Amino acid sequence: MSTTVEHPVAPAAPSEQPRTYEVRTYGCQMNVHDSERLSGLLEDAGYVRHEKADAKDQADVADIVVFNTCAVRENADNRLYGNLGHLAPLKAKRPGMQIAVGGCMAQKDRDTVVKKAPWVDVVFGTHNIGSLPALLDRARALEEAQVEILESLDVFPSTLPTKRESAYAAWVSISVGCNNTCTFCIVPSLRGKEKDRRPGEILAEIEALVTEGVSEVTLLGQNVNAYGVEFGDRQAFSKLLRACGEIEGLERVRFTSPHPAEFTDDVIEAMAETPNVMPSLHMPLQSGSSKVLKDMRRSYRQEKFLGIIERVRAAMPDAAITTDIIVGFPGETEEDFQETLKVVRESRFAGAFTFQYSKRPGTPAATLDDQVPQADVTHRYDRLVELVNEITWSENQKLVGRELELMVAEGEGRKDAETRRLSGRAPDNRLVHFEADFTGVDGEPRPGDMVTVEITYAAPHHLVADGPVKALRRTRSGDAWERRVSTGSTSGGGATSKGVGLGMPSVGVPAPLPAGPTCG
Repeated sequence: MSTTVEHPVAPAAPSEQPRTYEVRTYGCQMNVHDSERLSGLLEDAGYVRHEKADAKDQADVADIVVFNTCAVRENADNRLYGNLGHLAPLKAKRPGMQIAVGGCMAQKDRDTVVKKAPWVDVVFGTHNIGSLPALLDRARALEEAQVEILESLDVFPSTLPTKRESAYAAWVSISVGCNNTCTFCIVPSLRGKEKDRRPGEILAEIEALVTEGVSEVTLLGQNVNAYGVEFGDRQAFSKLLRACGEIEGLERVRFTSPHPAEFTDDVIEAMAETPNVMPSLHMPLQSGSSKVLKDMRRSYRQEKFLGIIERVRAAMPDAAITTDIIVGFPGETEEDFQETLKVVRESRFAGAFTFQYSKRPGTPAATLDDQVPQADVTHRYDRLVELVNEITWSENQKLVGRELELMVAEGEGRKDAETRRLSGRAPDNRLVHFEADFTGVDGEPRPGDMVTVEITYAAPHHLVADGPVKALRRTRSGDAWERRVSTGSTSGGGATSKGVGLGMPSVGVPAPLPAGPTCG
């Protein structure tokens, strides 16, 4: 669907300076990765990233402001329109300034965006992010807003230019869309049915990233372990993990998010037997009550979930397992909530993203009877958070005195400067702040390098390692970060990649993965 909305759009002011852009991202990792592509597209079209002179100056904005929106989080629409409202007076004073709205909220609301915020220039959906530069040009030339929403994906966005946010770690999409019908979730209607990338294309992208200096990749999908459903290979995901283990120079592989209903033993075996697949797992629970899970249309029950946790622990005793939990789903009783607390106690999660249920227009759950009173939801939520923090703190305390190898991170610790610490991620993805004491090693670590530290303190959501760094291993990823800094790109923005030279991949049936650890 493509429409135009007639309202005055100020033409660009003549300027020899390149136009600047900024992308504001809300929501999940899929949106974060889509924003990397949006940045790559804009830079490929000649725009340059806006660098704020003063972070607190609300009037210091780019020539092009892109909102990559989320429709899942609570009050997402209020937040979007509030932010758009703040930009309206600035845009009125800035000839040529443009505002674009994309992502899930744009896919859902479509023409509503320009009705509520008529100063918006472009609205685009989840299936056509590659159209953004052309839509901006068209809006500027025609002096009217452009709304283009496609109903389905024609090609995978993996072929688009991508401005990676990190020199050492990268997102890699293996699928888009979701075939599940969870009653609380609007994602399938906005992202569409699952479409799987060809395994050879995924591996080629990873190999290209490693050549550029990346040493950690996170495989992305709305239901990542369902990968292969489109071409009938139920073990395609475990084969892909094993194939990643054959890529020289790739040190860490992660993935998110799997679905308990389709999490099979071959994936657990691949994780345990592939050295560069990290012992970290995000396994969304949503509720511990089998009754509530049925009402949510989650096609597993408490017993199955706990069985997965037990088998993961048996294969990988040091695995850190995190989860998502919704409190107060319609019809949830105190007894149901106690079942959730039971699963939390037995699973010993390393972390949990906890949410109070709120209605999402367009989802089946929004019309269910027996909505839980807000006071009950809040009370249960507070009790859940208290238990989660108690368990995560206890689990973290078990690591005090242990030595861990960390990948040095960039920008993870908000207080690093004042505490004289740096930050890094352990193999199990726990965040560790470590003292910047390098007296016993040769040189100082760079983001992407590896350091070995001894854990001295545990908090519920992070670890601390005070004392000298035990060992430093300089890496190709650290070299890549240093090259970026030396060329003047010190803001955290990554290099713009043109893709992996595979042409425009179709969404048809790819050749199946072979039984061995390599893919064709």
